[in-house]
Amino acid sequence: MKEVFLDTETTGLSTKDNHRIVEIACIETEGLIPTKKIFHKQLNPERDVSEDAVKVHGFTNDYLRNKPTFDKIASDFLKFIEGKKLIIHNAPFDLGFLNYELKLLDIEGINKNVVVDSLETAKLKFPGQSNSLDALCKRFGIDLSRRSKHNALLDCELLREVYINLVDAKEPKFVFPNKVEAAIIDNVGAYSKKIINLSEMELDKHKKFIKKEIKKNNFY
Repeated sequence: MKEVFLDTETTGLSTKDNHRIVEIACIETEGLIPTKKIFHKQLNPERDVSEDAVKVHGFTNDYLRNKPTFDKIASDFLKFIEGKKLIIHNAPFDLGFLNYELKLLDIEGINKNVVVDSLETAKLKFPGQSNSLDALCKRFGIDLSRRSKHNALLDCELLREVYINLVDAKEPKFVFPNKVEAAIIDNVGAYSKKIINLSEMELDKHKKFIKKEIKKNNFY
């Protein structure tokens, strides 16, 4: 199953106050390696953006006024995430807003069973510590210099790097840009490990050799 790292920015903190999505970003991966397919939209929320939200992401009412509304991109968004595992940091927040937007269009919401909450994963690994995306990036030595304000697309990429560290995946496979490089690797041949069992006499000779080298080179 392919994965999608997903993040949103909103007009405020709660759908109970009719706050809406102003940005949605998705990065598709396979085995946690980007497939180069992304979904990224900035949206007209059809309401004012709160001052606190503008301070977080920088999207003003004037900037968003001519962007598409959620109903115009809903079909493409659902098609992009279909059949994929969604990885979201603090998933209840983003999922709540996405399902609120879908409910306004009388569209069935996203099933939480396809969602992995990386915040919960981080809490299990680092209990009692700060596990915000910023904190995790600093913990794993991930460059945050590009993040002056929250940006959904950038946050998706940062989350991917964080998640790889959280699950100890460490970029799990090679990606060859063309058939030539793959052929070069094939010509190298498969790695083979051969185990040799030494006799007691051979082990004793080896120990004497090591002692002799240590004494000769003053390694003590």
